[in-house]
Amino acid sequence: MSTLIALALYAAVLVGANMIIGVFGPMATGIVAFFLIGFDLTLRDWLQLRLRTWQMFTLIAGSGCITYLLDRAAGDIAIASALSFALAGMADWFVFSRLRGSWLRRANLSNIAGSAVDSLVFPTLAFGSLMPLVVLMQFGAKLAGGALWSMVFDKVVHPPDR
Repeated sequence: MSTLIALALYAAVLVGANMIIGVFGPMATGIVAFFLIGFDLTLRDWLQLRLRTWQMFTLIAGSGCITYLLDRAAGDIAIASALSFALAGMADWFVFSRLRGSWLRRANLSNIAGSAVDSLVFPTLAFGSLMPLVVLMQFGAKLAGGALWSMVFDKVVHPPDR
């Protein structure tokens, strides 16, 4: 997979996730978390090996802004998405960049941090209150989805270990 395709996928996944949540509300968060956000967390780790630190931060911040600009009609969902996306991306980046070992290990461990931040921040801001069951459901779905996607990436695109 080329880096350009990965960057386009990265943005498309987030916009798609926001649109689905905007239409279906909190009940869709589990499915979106597993398939789309799990993919996003894993793709972020794949991109991290191809981009410099400043490029990664620019991607995270820029994607948060693009998410808001493309989905302003969803109001609170767009703001919550942009903020949670940026914060989760930074948490994931921070953990991934400090770990050593195989890409698969680093991706799965950093997904814990990214999933935790995103699962707490997004539903709380998007729906206006702390919803512990939604937070737990999202966290579990993102971890499971991230684990699945990281295994797919490991087998299909063979990320380098560094």
